[in-house]
Amino acid sequence: MWRWIRRCLAGVGVVMAAAIIYLAYLQLSGNFHAVVAGEVYRAAQMDGQRLARWKREHGIATVLNLRGENTGADWYEAERGVAERLGIGHIDFRMSAARSLDRAQVQDLLQVMRDAPKPLLIHCMGGADRTGLASALYVAGIAGGGEEAAEWQLSPIFGHIGIPGLSRAYPMDVTWEDMEPWLGFPDS
Repeated sequence: MWRWIRRCLAGVGVVMAAAIIYLAYLQLSGNFHAVVAGEVYRAAQMDGQRLARWKREHGIATVLNLRGENTGADWYEAERGVAERLGIGHIDFRMSAARSLDRAQVQDLLQVMRDAPKPLLIHCMGGADRTGLASALYVAGIAGGGEEAAEWQLSPIFGHIGIPGLSRAYPMDVTWEDMEPWLGFPDS
């Protein structure tokens, strides 16, 4: 009996260690991934070197900053400066992972993403929660992807953990669920 308990605990420990290593990898890699290759990419807050590399490798034309305008903040001024130097457009759209968006805000975000010159790079602080929701909305509302493809964008694969009562970012899941019928997924 004790041997079985020890094996179970060891298994849980291995899974938890793997999850921690994966989440660390996401942060170290900048959580950069294609949403729609050649069209839209997603990432965490990046430094100038990463933005320059992604411009060179993927042709990034516009950065969509979901942290909103933060004039005077070092990260913001650096991002704007590098974008300007590289000829990359920069759009600010303030969202909080801790607050749901209503339909009007979702419509505004979709319009911004639709109109932005491509390839578009969407980012927030960690590239998981706000960026996950924006990416899911892009897949469903603009790219014409299915429900499952969109929902993968708001998942632990990209670092998003949405657990009611435990996760500060759960409002991103609430927004997605509220918008699904409007996006054409009425049976969710």
